[in-house]
Amino acid sequence: MTLERSMGLGSLVFYGTGTILGAGISVVIGEVIGEAGALAPIAYGLAGLVAVFTALSFAEIAARIPTAGGPIDYVEEAFGSPALSALVGWLLIVANIVSGATITTGFVSYLNSFLDVPFWLATSGLVALLGAISIAGMKQSAWFMSITTIVGMITLLIVLYLLRDSLLGWPQRLVEGEGIGLASAVGAIFAGAFLAIYSFIGFGDVAQTAEDVKDVKSTLPRAMWIVLALVFAFYLAVSVALGGRSDLDAIASADAPLVYAATSESGFPALPLAIASLFVIVNGAVTQVIAASRLMLDLGRDGRPGAMAWMGKVNKRTRTPIQATLACVALVLALALLVPLGQLASGTSLAILAVFIAVNAALFRLKRRDQPGGVPDMPKFVPVAGAVFCLAAVAGQIVLWGLGGV
Repeated sequence: MTLERSMGLGSLVFYGTGTILGAGISVVIGEVIGEAGALAPIAYGLAGLVAVFTALSFAEIAARIPTAGGPIDYVEEAFGSPALSALVGWLLIVANIVSGATITTGFVSYLNSFLDVPFWLATSGLVALLGAISIAGMKQSAWFMSITTIVGMITLLIVLYLLRDSLLGWPQRLVEGEGIGLASAVGAIFAGAFLAIYSFIGFGDVAQTAEDVKDVKSTLPRAMWIVLALVFAFYLAVSVALGGRSDLDAIASADAPLVYAATSESGFPALPLAIASLFVIVNGAVTQVIAASRLMLDLGRDGRPGAMAWMGKVNKRTRTPIQATLACVALVLALALLVPLGQLASGTSLAILAVFIAVNAALFRLKRRDQPGGVPDMPKFVPVAGAVFCLAAVAGQIVLWGLGGV
């Protein structure tokens, strides 16, 4: 039984935009502000530089090898090593599951900003909802995510309007510097950038929808480029708007950073923005569960090292891997209940960077072998730059850990 090809360009753009924005702009941006302060836009710019070359690599390699396994099959095709491809697959599964837990934790923080619900109850209820949406079918999930993405983008435009003064005032705040020295500024930017990289990992999830997409060789690369442009514009604008504020410590410590920043001085009611943000966050969490279950499916059906046969089964009625999905949501629930948000985001970033290095190396090797027609033809420096930037990000994080940072 195979997956159903039900997604076109529009639904794929909404799917990708929703997961990337949901994962980062509502959940992790407070953590980035806490590390980088007014320098947060620079941190997001640096994270975008790390991500963009790898995203371009994904645009070509996903069209070359359009499978639900994504990086698993890319590495297998390039290097012919089942063990290495399985390692990449398991790393990516861990990253998606940890990301799902990160977003779940952020959801509960937003919920508690206006409704007092026990943490364990809110977390368990959300994870059960994630499982139900993921199991229902890709077409149903895509419709849900399209609606919530539209709600999210409108919400962000409202937030930017409410923060227009700080948006325009950020350059002056940056020039003032508030006594930040060069060394501390560089450290703050790199610490913030490493967390911000988490905000861009969703384009890998877009690639993993390959078996759900119509006319995949044309649709997938186009969707990738549109999604990247949209999310980078939103991240940069929102981080500038927040970075121009004087109450950065309060934003960093708020349960709902965007809602607090947009409403604390404007008088705009917080409840509508908080509810809209919840929809966006659910959107991102659904994608992580879907991506992890698709990876389990690929590992299981191909009999790769560490996989079990039940992981590769697709339900005849829903055309989704129900058993793999249930395993994923169980792990998401355990992590969300037990591990703090900042540690979850940092762990996700490190795992995903390792996978990105492997994907860039795979594309470079495949391009040296041949260049098929009908797929994007990225210059060879694109995967090289992608791998170098990802390696630099890993090295930077190791240095930060050594200095007692994030």
